[in-house]
Amino acid sequence: MSTDAAVWYVGIHGQQQGPLGTQQIIDMIRAGTITQTAYVYGQSNPSWVPIHAVPAFSGAFHAAPMPPPPPPPPAGPAPIVADQIDFEMFGDEMQFVEIVLDPGEAAIAEAGAFFYMDPGIRMETVMGDGSKPQQGFMDKLLQAGKRLLTGESLFMTIFHNDHKTARQKVSFAAPYPGKIIPVDLRQYNGTLICQKDAFLCAAKGISVGIALQKKIGAGLFGGEGFILQKLEGQGLAFIHAGGTIVAKELAAGEMLRLDTGCLVAFEPKVNYDIQWVGGFKTALFGGEGLFFATLTGPGKVWLQSLPFSRLAGRILAAAAASGFGRGPDEGSAIGGVGLGS
Repeated sequence: MSTDAAVWYVGIHGQQQGPLGTQQIIDMIRAGTITQTAYVYGQSNPSWVPIHAVPAFSGAFHAAPMPPPPPPPPAGPAPIVADQIDFEMFGDEMQFVEIVLDPGEAAIAEAGAFFYMDPGIRMETVMGDGSKPQQGFMDKLLQAGKRLLTGESLFMTIFHNDHKTARQKVSFAAPYPGKIIPVDLRQYNGTLICQKDAFLCAAKGISVGIALQKKIGAGLFGGEGFILQKLEGQGLAFIHAGGTIVAKELAAGEMLRLDTGCLVAFEPKVNYDIQWVGGFKTALFGGEGLFFATLTGPGKVWLQSLPFSRLAGRILAAAAASGFGRGPDEGSAIGGVGLGS
């Protein structure tokens, strides 16, 4: 009997199929239905043998079409991979994050975010964010100068685990009521755009820079000005925002309108702009400002229910109404009666 007329049985994951002709099996190999892990049984092979060992079929595996290769990596130097840290979150409304560092690992944080640490942690204040330790002085000065534009300190603190064998912990606390959001930048092509005071801490290797608004309208009336923070790298970063945090995944072309101060962070592929609220009566007396922020997908965005500016405004208004900070004879018809001798 010729090979073309042979009758075969195929065993795949313990299940038998057949009888099948030689060409049928070859077609199934090329379609990917049968892989090299299958077995065959036939008149010329009266026992179960691996299909790739049978000359009638071995060539079909080499002839099967290969899937297209992935796109080439981006040009330029390879991105710096940040330290792979572990962490745990504590608290509800006033949160802090506890970061666990293996020997030799480090974390970076904004000035004033430090809470507590183990004795094996060493603090080091550096100019810039420490993501490129080989930088010269002028490059570090330029990087630090960019941070000044976002209202942050010229310096940043690095927390090193100098212990030879033991893991050490360091913690960072939120500056006001809200939530701390852990973000793995590897899931967002290594870049995230944030409001300028959102960054709290990160694994060493994450770069904290600036993102300039290209649209004048968004820069002037978008609530965040022309300058936003840009987090870049391959690792974990932690951002903080006020109130309740909402994460939304916008589809392509999907638009979301929100208060200009309620935007926390977004992927670079999301289009950020502003929009007139419409109607002078609404704009002047609605109490919500003159403009909306608009976000158009695709991409992920994070929103906050209580911007710090709104919280601070309410506190100042309440303090002014209650006469806080005034002298004993100011702001009241009865002056200081009963308040002292």
